[in-house]
Amino acid sequence: GTLMANPLEMQPLALAFIGDAVYEVFVRDYVIEKGYRTINEMHKQAIKYVRAKSQSVAVKVLNEELSETEQNVVRRGRNAHPHTVPKNADIGDYRYATALEALIGYLHLSGDTERLQYIMNKTVEIIDAQKK
Repeated sequence: GTLMANPLEMQPLALAFIGDAVYEVFVRDYVIEKGYRTINEMHKQAIKYVRAKSQSVAVKVLNEELSETEQNVVRRGRNAHPHTVPKNADIGDYRYATALEALIGYLHLSGDTERLQYIMNKTVEIIDAQKK
């Protein structure tokens, strides 16, 4: 079941807070499935998918196939004011990364597992296509 009556009423940074964790687990599963054996390799691979730059690229590509509701969640996530920005992250990338995490959090809390899986699979596909 869903944890909240209506995830749309939640603060975008709260959606991003849970979305970040959901996506992190997905990425770690993905990296393990790809057959990386050492913790060091797993960590190095995982970083490619969770860094702000990658998430920013992914959400921009995904945006055209999102529903109006999903686009609204993304917009709210992007416009949310983070309290801290990682030293190595571009503020623009960071805001788009937050937008993606808010979308993932929204789908997770909505209980729309199928859509959530689709969006996360598509995200790693887009990121894989970048790193030539």
